[in-house]
Amino acid sequence: MLVLRDPRLAGIETRAGPLPWQPRARGFPGLLRAICGQMISNEAAGAVWRRLAALPGATTPEGLLALDPARLGIEGGLSRPKVAHARALAAAILEGRLRLDALDAMGDEEAIAHLCTVKGIGRWTAEVHLLFGHGRPDVFPAGDLALQAALGHLAGLPARPDAKALAAAAEAWQPFRAVAARLLWHHWLHHTKRATMEPEENAPA
Repeated sequence: MLVLRDPRLAGIETRAGPLPWQPRARGFPGLLRAICGQMISNEAAGAVWRRLAALPGATTPEGLLALDPARLGIEGGLSRPKVAHARALAAAILEGRLRLDALDAMGDEEAIAHLCTVKGIGRWTAEVHLLFGHGRPDVFPAGDLALQAALGHLAGLPARPDAKALAAAAEAWQPFRAVAARLLWHHWLHHTKRATMEPEENAPA
């Protein structure tokens, strides 16, 4: 149905192969991984996540807060702001201010707003988590650099669309905008010959 609405999406799997469906962890690990990807390239984000996840206890709120913040930076690869973001996330979960178990009962915008109550989590981070961790079918991170570049290339635009223009274009893909996002990422991975594709943020969280 989606490719019938927009023929530009129809040939992506023919050229790039079957669309991979790679979910992420829910809860704290998934959000922590999204924080790792803020404002850096997908390759760098993957490297940081692997370093951080290798630290004992880092993928649980209790374990992360028990680690020396300096260790999160030196061994985990997090920048100083991201150390603060990760610790704020862990504290919000442990204090009950962030109710991850209630996300599934919330609509998309309500869930995004709830996640964004935590310092360091902005709209892009929340959307990426809901798309990959919760499988939300209509979440679309319009602030994502790779999605902007993918549509610009696919549509033959003279310049990469900004977040506002991309969000407007994505309205035609409702209620399956998350699938469209995955197809666009897949197209960009194939076009750029990247080994892996991670979201790339365009604005601070």
